[in-house]
Amino acid sequence: MTSAQPFFPRPKVSDEGHRVTTFELLFDLVFVFAFTQVSGLMAHTHSALGVLQGMVILMLLWTSWAAYSWLANQTHVDEGIVRVGMCVAMVAMFLVALGIPRAFAERESGIIGALVLVGAYALVRVIHIVLYLLAAGDDHALRRQILRTGTGVVVSVGLLTAGVILGSPWQTWAWLTAVLADGIVIYFTSSGGNWRVPSAAHWAERHGLVLILALGESIVAIGTGAANEPISAALLAGVALALVLSITLWWSYFDRVAGTAEKILAESMGLRRATLASTGYTYLHLPLIAGIVISALGVETVISHVSDAEPLGLFGAIALFGGTSLYIAGLSFFWLRMVGEPKLFPCAAATALVIVIPVAALLPALLALLLLVLCTTALVVVTARRSDDAS
Repeated sequence: MTSAQPFFPRPKVSDEGHRVTTFELLFDLVFVFAFTQVSGLMAHTHSALGVLQGMVILMLLWTSWAAYSWLANQTHVDEGIVRVGMCVAMVAMFLVALGIPRAFAERESGIIGALVLVGAYALVRVIHIVLYLLAAGDDHALRRQILRTGTGVVVSVGLLTAGVILGSPWQTWAWLTAVLADGIVIYFTSSGGNWRVPSAAHWAERHGLVLILALGESIVAIGTGAANEPISAALLAGVALALVLSITLWWSYFDRVAGTAEKILAESMGLRRATLASTGYTYLHLPLIAGIVISALGVETVISHVSDAEPLGLFGAIALFGGTSLYIAGLSFFWLRMVGEPKLFPCAAATALVIVIPVAALLPALLALLLLVLCTTALVVVTARRSDDAS
């Protein structure tokens, strides 16, 4: 007599041929909505504190997304019990996104939204730990690694809850401490640890796709802002320039950097591959996402004032040029980590964009955006030429 098959088969370990599935893309769409909520939060507050709060939320989102990217590389998340758990995590993450606009609101109106965000975030992280332990199977070293790193969840959720109880102005700093503490725990418990990256192709593709999703959110923001403005030559020019900016950001990553990094990751094995995956992708892709989100805030500011002759202002210039500079700097550090050699011209370009912020603040919005697009286009052209010369 044959034994009955279990309703949910045991999660199987991935191999080198594992690729991103459509279910993972569906899961990531929730994060697109969350990125939109972060942009809306920063645009609504329109202040340095609002940007800091947006970045704190973004770090919470990124920690969650990165955790599930490790899980998806370990096993097939579109099968069995893991798929069910991922579906529950999707719903919980959507609740996190819904709580973002009121996460830092005044106590009377914001405490419910903040509590929903914290509770749903805790559920997302706990589900991940349970699913990862199941996916680890008989790999006891990996199971110990997951449990050690999971201690950061307890610390971060505790500090997030304390921040909600304390309220403004302490909440922002308690939440910032929470995300930093979680990152520190993950970093130190992972150094020289027992993480596994069975598929380099899946890993690189997944991170490239989340970058595309962030760029997609920024393009949606362009369209949303333009839809609220009367059609004019200035508006059309602003939209065209904003789209060119998104294209140059895409180009600078996917033209050569992404493929080279994936090749190096595929050639690495064991601890070296896991270390490159952690530092190069989990950590150094956060500045890329943050740069896109902040520069999108600057683009929204430009689109809303695209017909004005008045100066763009310091806030808009910092968001527009500072966000793009952060993206380029993150790209440079990613290349340095993966390839082991510096990209001097992108580093100089990132520095130049910061230096030019005071000048951009004095320019009309459309001219400031034009200046930025000229800079990023020049970066793409020069980098491509140098790469061709090197080859």
